[in-house]
Amino acid sequence: MQAIAVITARGGSKRIPGKNKKDFLGKPIICYSIEAALDSGVFDEVMVSTDDGEIAEIAKNAGASVPFMRSAETSDDYATTDDVLMEVLEEYEKRGKGFQYMACIYPTAPFVTAEKLKEAFRLLTENNASGVMPVVRFSFPPQRGMKVEAGRLAYSYPENAMKRSQDLEPMYHDCGQFYFYDVARYRACRGDLKDGYVPFPMPETEVQDIDNKTDWKLAEIKYRMMKEKAGENKGQ
Repeated sequence: MQAIAVITARGGSKRIPGKNKKDFLGKPIICYSIEAALDSGVFDEVMVSTDDGEIAEIAKNAGASVPFMRSAETSDDYATTDDVLMEVLEEYEKRGKGFQYMACIYPTAPFVTAEKLKEAFRLLTENNASGVMPVVRFSFPPQRGMKVEAGRLAYSYPENAMKRSQDLEPMYHDCGQFYFYDVARYRACRGDLKDGYVPFPMPETEVQDIDNKTDWKLAEIKYRMMKEKAGENKGQ
């Protein structure tokens, strides 16, 4: 088995300056992703793709490798995650290293744990899947969402206006924390998986987009809750 974890952490961040290396409850937030990947025992290589020297040093001190710096082409605001991952795979290939499986882990994802990574990897391999994506259920059914028309509220889907929430099909969205891939299938379609992703449902209390200072505070609160719950479960 050859598996790599790629933690994507460029230096630029408009909304929260220095976001990927900012302190989160006592250590740089990127360290949580690195430690989860290392502790999972799933990966032969845990690397950080970055264009920032300080992030590179933090990553190395946390136990990750930074065998090369990210190119200028994949460091601007228009580069996609797929651009970064393809670059990483191609650079390793130049060094004579290939991988069968890959996880892309975001650097601002403190809710990622070794246990979640192990379970997601199990789902990938046991289902012979192309990819696994953590998802969270919408707390309110989008089918009963509203829009503004001529200054008034109107149902986006009027046929669902009077339906009970429990009668509507559950809908989910990407958690934005990590993804697992079969590398050969990923490279063949550049991430546009034709057979889709196996879902890995997550509780809403362990999911938080971090785009501003309020999000950051909410993430800290939810993280403390997650750790307290984990401690209670161990004590039972």
